[in-house]
Amino acid sequence: MQNVTMDMPLDAGSEKQARAADATAPINAADFPLREARRLVKDLWTPNARIYWTDFTISNIIGWAAMIAATMAPFMSLLQIVAIAVSTLALYRAVIFIHELAHFRKGTFGAFRAVWNATCGMPMLVPSYSYTDVHIDHHKPQVYGTAEDGEYLPFAIDKPWKIAAFLLGTIATPAILLVRSTLGFVLETVSRKFRFFLWRRLSSLVIDFSYDRPAPKKGQEKSWYLQDAGAAFFAFLLVGLLAAGIVPLKFLAVWYVVTVALLFLNGLRTLAAHAYRNPGDRRLSQQEEFLDSVDVPGNRYITPLWAPVGLRFHATHHLFPGMPYHQLEKAHERLKAELPDNSLYLAATRKSLWHAVAQLWREARAAQAKG
Repeated sequence: MQNVTMDMPLDAGSEKQARAADATAPINAADFPLREARRLVKDLWTPNARIYWTDFTISNIIGWAAMIAATMAPFMSLLQIVAIAVSTLALYRAVIFIHELAHFRKGTFGAFRAVWNATCGMPMLVPSYSYTDVHIDHHKPQVYGTAEDGEYLPFAIDKPWKIAAFLLGTIATPAILLVRSTLGFVLETVSRKFRFFLWRRLSSLVIDFSYDRPAPKKGQEKSWYLQDAGAAFFAFLLVGLLAAGIVPLKFLAVWYVVTVALLFLNGLRTLAAHAYRNPGDRRLSQQEEFLDSVDVPGNRYITPLWAPVGLRFHATHHLFPGMPYHQLEKAHERLKAELPDNSLYLAATRKSLWHAVAQLWREARAAQAKG
């Protein structure tokens, strides 16, 4: 098993946690008490539909309303700045429910998925299929952290500039989404060959831009095309309303700024989600996968602004991928308090977003210095 160097956990008061705080102490991932951890959270697997509907609906309505308010407000006024910030945070939370959609059991939450796509995913040009299968592959033991994992790059052992380039790429992403949902949709409609190229190379929410997505499975082709059509409808509707002068160009500018801000925030969260130390040439055990992932419990009111819908407990999520987001905090607190030795569990914890990203940057610089 791979030895892993531990970082300072959030709570280092007890003797067990002090051991976890020893940044030089190598640990064996195989020692992680996985069976005991599963036993402690066995009652936390039932999703509460009311929480999902309420959380998403409120976030989505606030996000779009704030975007309209920002469009109507005077340029660079305090009202516009506040409205853009509110729209960014609210729509970010609404969009991130795509992560939960990926983990819903087949045949469940069908109405929620449809409403999410129609009122959030497609208008934001990111229909649910662009993430679902890609993310499920990310959780497969034979895929996680390897070259086939589109959600993973070995940032910690690569050149630091790639971390900065990843964040800077968010500036162009909204334009790419808009072109992909207009011109791209027209081309995929007239050419089936181009459609499959588009699905392979330009239809996945990933961080590895060389990712080559597998072809749709049996029965998926129609669904993927219809979701593309839904995104194209909103894209062409916006273009038409802008051309007719019904919607001001200012709305497009506000949408672009909100989308860039949303993607940049998610980019920071993504950098804080894993340690990114695996070069991609070996399969990790579930314990190693957990220790290569990151929890940032932080403040329960502030931290969810940049890590919404349970993603501040990303390492715990990798232990229990099917656990609903609203149970992850309870799982984290229970494991921290009730595991006989919680040092390995707390080894995946960082104190803050800054701590997690700074750690990644330092490791990348150290790797570069070693040549």
